[in-house]
Amino acid sequence: MDDFSRTWIPPQYNVSRPPILEKVINLNEDPNFTQNFARITKWSPDGSFYLSQCENRSFQLGNSEPLVSNTSSSQVTFEYRQPASIVDFAWYPTATPKDPATFCFVASIREFPVKLLDASDGRLRASYPIIDHRERFIAPQSLTFNLTAQKLYCGFENAIEIFNVAYPGQGTRLATTPNKSSKDGLKGLISALAFCPSYESDMFAAGSLNANGANISLFSESQGEIPLMFLDGVKAGVMQLQFNPIQPYMLYASFRRDTRIFCWDIRYNSDQPFKIYAPSPVSLLGGVQAYSSSFKESTNQKHRFDIDISGKYLSVGRQNGDVLLYELDNSQPSDSLEFRGEENEPVIVHPTVVFPAHEGEGREHVLFCYILLSNHFSSDSIGSVAFHPTTSRLLSTSGSRNFDDGFSDSEDSTSDSDDARSGTTTAGSVRQRKRQPLVRDNSLKLWKF
Repeated sequence: MDDFSRTWIPPQYNVSRPPILEKVINLNEDPNFTQNFARITKWSPDGSFYLSQCENRSFQLGNSEPLVSNTSSSQVTFEYRQPASIVDFAWYPTATPKDPATFCFVASIREFPVKLLDASDGRLRASYPIIDHRERFIAPQSLTFNLTAQKLYCGFENAIEIFNVAYPGQGTRLATTPNKSSKDGLKGLISALAFCPSYESDMFAAGSLNANGANISLFSESQGEIPLMFLDGVKAGVMQLQFNPIQPYMLYASFRRDTRIFCWDIRYNSDQPFKIYAPSPVSLLGGVQAYSSSFKESTNQKHRFDIDISGKYLSVGRQNGDVLLYELDNSQPSDSLEFRGEENEPVIVHPTVVFPAHEGEGREHVLFCYILLSNHFSSDSIGSVAFHPTTSRLLSTSGSRNFDDGFSDSEDSTSDSDDARSGTTTAGSVRQRKRQPLVRDNSLKLWKF
C-alpha cells in the first residue's frame, strides 16, 4: 500500500442541491416532562456518539452507528439525569469509546461544581468547584479545554476559572476586568470561549454578554490577564465563538437576537470584521421575502453554528426551521497580508444552500402570516447544527418553548388539593387559565450531503 492510499481525505459535501434526510432521531420520552426537547447536540470528537443537552435536566447519548441503518427513525440510547438545570457542556477533546479513560465530558450544572462525567454510564469522575464571595457554587456560562486537554477554562461573571484537569479542586482565577466599577477589560458574563486550533499559538478568544461594541477579547495562556486585542462586532451579547479548524487566524462569532455571523482575520491589527455571513432574502408564496433586512430575531435562544472539519463550510439553524449553509472562501485579499485599513467595509456573504429542516404541518400558510403579521411558525426553532467529523453528514436539533395565542383549556371543578395550590377555597370554582408552553418539533435529524 503506497503513502497516497493511506492519506485521509476530509468529507466531501455536494452543495449543488439540498441534502437528503437520512434519519429522524426521537428523544427518550419523559412522562413527567412531556414538552421536553434538546437545546444543543454535539458529536464526540471521533463521531461515534452524539450528546444532547435537554430541557428536562438530562443528557441523552446516542450511538452514531444505528443512524446509517435502513430504518427511517431511531431512539436515543442512554439518558443521564441531572439535579438542576444544565448551563453548558463540552466533550473531552480526545473522547472515544475505544479508550475508556478519555470517554467523558464536562458539564456546568446550576448551583453545583463543574462535573466531569463518564460518557459510558454518567457517573461522576471529578468535580471542579467555582465559589463566589458568599460561598455559593457558580455554574459557568461557557466551558472549553485548551489544545493539550490539560486545562479546563470556565467563563462566568468578569472572570475565567482555570483548572488542571488531572488535579480536581480549586482553580486559578483570571480576571477579565480590574474590578466591577472599572470600564476597562472584558466585562459581564463570559458566555463564549474558544481556543485557536494552531499549536504554534496559545491564543484563545472570550466573549461577553455585555452588550457593548467591543465584547470579544483575545488572550494568551502565557500572558494571563493582559488582553492581546479587542474585536468590535454588534452591540449585543456574544452567543458563540469558533475558529476555523484549517485557517486558525479566522474567528467566527454569533450574537444574541442577530441572524448574522461575523468573521475576523486576526492576523491584522484591526478590530473590524472581515466578513459577515448574512441570510439572503428568499422568495416564497409569489415573491414574499422570508428574511428582512434587519437581521433580527424575536427570541434569545442560542442558535449554535458549526464549521466542518475541512474549514470549507459553515452551517447554522434559524428560528423558522431552516438550515443555512455558507461556503467559507477565505483565499482572497486577506492572504496577501496587506493592511486592510479601517475604511474597508466587511464582505457580505449569503448562504449557498437554504433548506427547511424542521418544517411542521401547514408551514407555508403560517410562514405567510408570520411575514405579514409577525406571528410564529408552525415549525420549530433549530437550536444547533453539528457536522459529523468523518462523514458528509449534518445533525440538526430542533425545539423551543412556544406559547400559543390562547390559554390552556384546563377549567375546573377541581379537587381540594388543586384548590389549595391555586389559592382558591370555593369548591367547584374555576381557576384562572394560564398560557402553557408547547414544543412543535423536538426531534433530531441527520442530513446527508
